[in-house]
Amino acid sequence: MNRQTQRFTVPGPAGLLEVAVDDPADAPRGVALLLHPLPTHGGTMDNKVVQTLVRAALQLGYRAVRLNFRGVGRSEGVFDHGVGEVEDALAVAIAQREAGLPFLLAGFSFGAFVATKVAERLAADGAAVDRLALVGLAASRFPATQVPAHTLVLHGEHDDVVPLAAVLDWARPQGLPVTVLPGVGHFFHGQLALLKRLLVQALSS
Repeated sequence: MNRQTQRFTVPGPAGLLEVAVDDPADAPRGVALLLHPLPTHGGTMDNKVVQTLVRAALQLGYRAVRLNFRGVGRSEGVFDHGVGEVEDALAVAIAQREAGLPFLLAGFSFGAFVATKVAERLAADGAAVDRLALVGLAASRFPATQVPAHTLVLHGEHDDVVPLAAVLDWARPQGLPVTVLPGVGHFFHGQLALLKRLLVQALSS
């Protein structure tokens, strides 16, 4: 992300996990865990949409934490179709979360699916996330779970990887609003500044 990014490995369920942390200029007012897209399609924690999530988190004054799921970069293990990746994210969430600070969980595409499962697990353990943001949720490819009413969902109108209709079908039974970016595709080409602005506006309230 920048020269101040701390990169290290931590123990995970299937071996070491590669983690990156970016701190805001002042003492963090919260911690954000940001999850990357599908590893089998080149997804890593350095994905440009994930980096946009990092920038939004930093502008909000949050410490931005990323990880490479198992089998990606320096993270050990092999792709586990979302099951093991939930365990990876949970391990980092538990290790990096700080008592007394709000906790934001966000993800892009496959990472957004993983975020729904992590949020569900944390809530079941009595440690519900304070905010949840899902960008380009892979609702047509992975079985995302029901999410809290305060969840922010952002999706491109012309997403050619995950049709907007699939996200609306997932959100409708929950009565969950979906913010649609007109004319935008799955990877938010040329619209990352807009994505960041929407995230900051929605999550600063």
